[in-house]
Amino acid sequence: MASSGTEAQMARASLKSQWIRIALVVTAYWVISISMVFLNKYLLSSSDLKLDAPIFITWTQCVVSVILIAALGFLGDKYPNIDNFAPAEFKLTTALAVLPLSIVFVGMIVFNNLTLKFLGVAFYNVGRSLTTVFNVVLSYIILTQTVSMAVLGCCAVIVLGFWLGVKEEDKSVQNLSIFGVVCGVLASLCVALYSIYTKKVLPSVSDNIWRLQLYNNINAVLIMLPLIFVMGELPALRMFEHWAELYFWLLLLAAGVFGIAIGYVTSLQIKVTTPLTHNVSGTAKACAQTVLACVIYSEAKSWLWWLSNAMVLMGSAAYSYVKMNEMKVQRTLQILDDVESPVGGEKK
Repeated sequence: MASSGTEAQMARASLKSQWIRIALVVTAYWVISISMVFLNKYLLSSSDLKLDAPIFITWTQCVVSVILIAALGFLGDKYPNIDNFAPAEFKLTTALAVLPLSIVFVGMIVFNNLTLKFLGVAFYNVGRSLTTVFNVVLSYIILTQTVSMAVLGCCAVIVLGFWLGVKEEDKSVQNLSIFGVVCGVLASLCVALYSIYTKKVLPSVSDNIWRLQLYNNINAVLIMLPLIFVMGELPALRMFEHWAELYFWLLLLAAGVFGIAIGYVTSLQIKVTTPLTHNVSGTAKACAQTVLACVIYSEAKSWLWWLSNAMVLMGSAAYSYVKMNEMKVQRTLQILDDVESPVGGEKK
């Protein structure tokens, strides 16, 4: 009896520690993700800084990312039990193999920052909401995956929510930036493309996500450097008044750190929970972020605007639920097929 009671106590303690770990990881995901959005918004369109150079800001974040990942690589060599960090190396053949994905990566982060620059944080989630729709369309075109009516229904809700959101945001803010909306759509397209092509490129970096991030950011630094000149940001950089202020450089450093941290905590959240729980957490985080933005920036929105947000978020959450169920059914059918079709080819 004593042994049984001890085992029960140990089981409860183990379950408690597991829930504490999950709570800490989810909290870290929320804090880092929301902080990163507000920090980038401040860097990109603050009236205090007045730095109209979004490509330069994105480029500096990539430079910080390269330095941090390289530092983590050295740390991983010394303490291999911490994580599977990639060694700080550069091979031209690997960089060229990753280059097509890196171009999509550059589009993703540049259009994402431009969306934040020209649209409000409250509208950011709706502006970037078409990722799921593009994911379905591109998976059908590129991967020739079949699409169920349930998935199409979820996509229809998201598209209607996006349309209603754009319409209501135009009424709310006056002179809605069409360029910002287009950047949001292009950012969504790039995110969907990135998720599809990542699987194809991963073998080039030995299936190591950290190595992929390293080469993506190195390529991004090289690609965006000429874009700073092409997009005419040099005059804004010359006129900038805060180069000597530590505050500005600390903000840039923090943005780079958050850029690396969000990738890590996202993977960690999926690892300690499930992909579906991660998507539910992301949906709840988006709700909190939207409400927080309305409070911080004192923005009053119509009930139709809030309805558009609800449609986008619920459509995205429903899509995650539907896809998880479809994957479970596919796995079950595969297991049954394997049982019924042994190596000899005859069914049991």
